[in-house]
Amino acid sequence: MEKLVNDFSFGLFFWQIILFVLLLLLLRKFAWKPILNAVNDREEGIKDALAAAENAKKEMQNVTADSEKLLKEARAEREAMLKEAREIKDKMIAESKDQAKAEGDKMIKQAQAAIESEKKAAVADIKNQVAELSVDIAEKIIKEQLANKDKQLKLVDDMLGDIKLN
Repeated sequence: MEKLVNDFSFGLFFWQIILFVLLLLLLRKFAWKPILNAVNDREEGIKDALAAAENAKKEMQNVTADSEKLLKEARAEREAMLKEAREIKDKMIAESKDQAKAEGDKMIKQAQAAIESEKKAAVADIKNQVAELSVDIAEKIIKEQLANKDKQLKLVDDMLGDIKLN
């Protein structure tokens, strides 16, 4: 019986090894290659996904940089527009001041000319009045002196005396 058990054990062992080797060959042919291919495909998919994520990250950085650049350009353009608006405002204010000053100076010159004209007219009027008053006074004095005959003769004698002395 011992021999039967030994033969049985050895035969069983032999058949188990053969079945194991066959199982390994079948697994290698039908299971391992597809499993390895699936693992390799999965690995490639992960690598592609990581590359796509890296590209997306780079693209996002580029977009962020572009948006920051656009934002800086917009700020610079806004500052330039504000500066230009301030310059236009200051220029308009200066022009308005200059125009107001010129008009004020013109009005002052016109007023001065009018005052000078009125002054000349007043002086001329005063001269006319003084001349009229002088003529009136002279006329009254002469009438008074001519009214008195003795005074007239004395005046003629005095005048003749002044002429003889010269």
